[in-house]
Amino acid sequence: MSLSVTILGSSSAIPTSKRNLTAHLLNHDERFFLIDCGEGTQMQLQRFRTKYLRINHIFISHLHGDHIFGLFGLLSTFSMMGRKNTLHIYSPGRLKDLLNSHFAFMGETLNYQIEYHEVDAKMPEVIYDDKKITVTTIPLRHRIPCTGYCFREHPKLLNIKKECIEKYQLGVKDIVDIKQGADFVLENGIVIPNKELTTEPVPPKSYAFCSDTKALQRIVPYIANVDLLYHETTFLNEDAKLAKATYHTTTGQAAQLALEANVGKLVIGHLSSRYKDDNRFIKEVQDIFPNAIMAEDGMKIDI
Repeated sequence: MSLSVTILGSSSAIPTSKRNLTAHLLNHDERFFLIDCGEGTQMQLQRFRTKYLRINHIFISHLHGDHIFGLFGLLSTFSMMGRKNTLHIYSPGRLKDLLNSHFAFMGETLNYQIEYHEVDAKMPEVIYDDKKITVTTIPLRHRIPCTGYCFREHPKLLNIKKECIEKYQLGVKDIVDIKQGADFVLENGIVIPNKELTTEPVPPKSYAFCSDTKALQRIVPYIANVDLLYHETTFLNEDAKLAKATYHTTTGQAAQLALEANVGKLVIGHLSSRYKDDNRFIKEVQDIFPNAIMAEDGMKIDI
């Protein structure tokens, strides 16, 4: 199985000549999940040659413009390109009312169905689960209801040794049972331990998305041990008071959260355009959490 994230936008509040507004595309075995949809997201999806027509699930963190203004155009484009599959949109707040009002005002009828899932921004809950991956909300704290999202693969089954299939003439049921942890019993009653028949699977992968929010100690259990954490760092440490007043996070705070949560790698984004040198962000973060990178538009991160 493969899991990767493409950064479509890494700026906060307003786009810049180098950075679009927040949006990430998660690819899990060629199934595509869009997370946030700032203005211009559909252009970024095309620019970076993504398979955006195969997006069936969109996760919105909150209803500020720099995270949702791209939805109006993207949803219209889906319709004009003949989309038929149902689109699922997850969001706190009244996004359904906002989008329905927009399309009614424009006199536009979409060719496909949208199923809205309003999430509770005050408590964690599993909002999506299939045979491969689970998505759980992460309660954040911003000026309006806001939630992060944690994507975790299901634990994989054991790998059976190919030579054992032939050696013991294993049938389909035997293979299924062994991959789930069972021993194998020969006709003469001899037990072949499972550990002799299998090898350990690749550990399940995980990704957590946290933007926008004040730094919150309480989210550590929800993001613990994820392979990749995206966390906003709107402000440098020198502007900690401003971060607190606007319900955002500083570089040092994001790095400390990554450290306490024992994450594999940290990627920072939602960078304020007030600073002339973006490299100051990554320097401050890496002083505390060395395995960190700064989001750049078009960056693809394999997990």
